[in-house]
Amino acid sequence: MTADAASELGAPASADWTALGTQAWLLVTDPSQLDEGRRRLTADLAAVDAACSRFRADSELMSLEARDDAGPVQLSPLLAEAVTVALRAAELTGGDVDPTVATAMSALGYDRDFALVPPAGPAITLTVRAVPGWRMVHLDPATRLLSLPPGVRLDLGATAKAWAADRSAARLAAALRCGVLVGLGGDIAVAGDPPPGGWRIRVQDVTGRPEDPPPGPAAVVAITEGGLATSSTTARRWRRGGDVLHHILDPRTGLPAPVYWRTVSVAAASCTDANTASTAAIIKGHKAVDWLVNLGLPARLVDAAGNVQTVGGWPAEPR
Repeated sequence: MTADAASELGAPASADWTALGTQAWLLVTDPSQLDEGRRRLTADLAAVDAACSRFRADSELMSLEARDDAGPVQLSPLLAEAVTVALRAAELTGGDVDPTVATAMSALGYDRDFALVPPAGPAITLTVRAVPGWRMVHLDPATRLLSLPPGVRLDLGATAKAWAADRSAARLAAALRCGVLVGLGGDIAVAGDPPPGGWRIRVQDVTGRPEDPPPGPAAVVAITEGGLATSSTTARRWRRGGDVLHHILDPRTGLPAPVYWRTVSVAAASCTDANTASTAAIIKGHKAVDWLVNLGLPARLVDAAGNVQTVGGWPAEPR
């Protein structure tokens, strides 16, 4: 998913760089605020990384695994908020989006920043084994005390980027007093007054630069508030022996969800809600369409053969 607006005459000013293991985008409707916006967003994302990263030995999240004491531990406000968001996503999706997949994810080879994951490697044994389950994780909202059974590891990757985009977009819009778009890979959040016609976003199978042609089915839509998220089984893939793996796991098996959908894009009142729905839809497979319709969320689904289906008022695409 890319933000197309930056390439048009009179469009918001933009900057992009790598953060949280993905491409970060910042667009602002007041070009004079771009440098300050980038400085603030860089600081925001660095704080999220220090709190939530599964790939940094010094992150607060990883320190939970290094504890000798199995008793409750008090989280920082930032990590407590990220865990709360992850648990809410699990509850809203009936456990489809579950933060206790860390051990299963590592067993499949995704145990470091994705750029460092070897694209191919020797065969591994794929064992069907349900993950521990989000109901085993207890966080007291008043004290921020987290109770985590021994051996249960958290992976906040399914929700943390979308939540970080929402958080930073709101903070930047308030500080810079202009319209802001924050994009982190397939997760886009907007806040403040949008540009005329809204924020134009190209939805596609693999995140890329606006000037590059999309490598598959693509569509351009506009949003004025909230967020838009795309979850994909094609963007983060690797091979172990004869098995092609991806990063969206079915918590009931601990294995990559069957590829019924290549990508699912959803618009919602927040990027977090959009991402929660798009990720769950990948896991729900053929049941996703009715589920999204019942939620009333605009969505675009691309099946494994490249056929596009839209629901919930998502703009229809020419055949």
